Amino acid sequence: MLRRIMKQAAIMVGLATLLTGIVYPLVMTGLAQLIFPREANGSIIEREGRPVGSALIGQEFTSDGYFWSRPSATTPPYNAAASSGSNLSPTGKALAALVTQRAASLRAFDPLHRSQIPVDLLTASASGLDPDITPAAALYQVPRVAAARKLPQDRVKRLVEAHITGRTLGVLGEPRVNVLELNLALDTLKGK
Repeated sequence: MLRRIMKQAAIMVGLATLLTGIVYPLVMTGLAQLIFPREANGSIIEREGRPVGSALIGQEFTSDGYFWSRPSATTPPYNAAASSGSNLSPTGKALAALVTQRAASLRAFDPLHRSQIPVDLLTASASGLDPDITPAAALYQVPRVAAARKLPQDRVKRLVEAHITGRTLGVLGEPRVNVLELNLALDTLKGK
């Protein structure tokens, strides 16, 4: 009796392992490759046949001539293997000090720009890997980027506006700008 129960249990474990550990992942991988091949392979963005990044993972840009991403909460920055939020309390002193430090840093790079800094340039996203910023955050950076590249501000502003992605299906999420795609487009602009 015990031997029969053990045999049935072993068969069930083997079937469950085969079904959930091999068959199901293979079917889901096959469907993903068939229906959403770009997304299933990491939404890789290429330039001249070489991968330069993913549309789904933020990257660090530090040059004045590029739009900057949202701050990352990972160490090192934008490390997809260490995705996490900062876990800092919204009312805590640590987050307030970090936001103050980030604001001072942004002001140091563009001291004449006195408008309010958009919140997504001061705080990390929940994953710490957000590839997008709000249109307000991109437009805030236009004067710095235009000056560094010696381009007219209205030309850089038009580029930002051309890269604004609306709400998904017209209702989900908020309008956004993918920083990597915007910076790649910026690299194609020539000064007058």
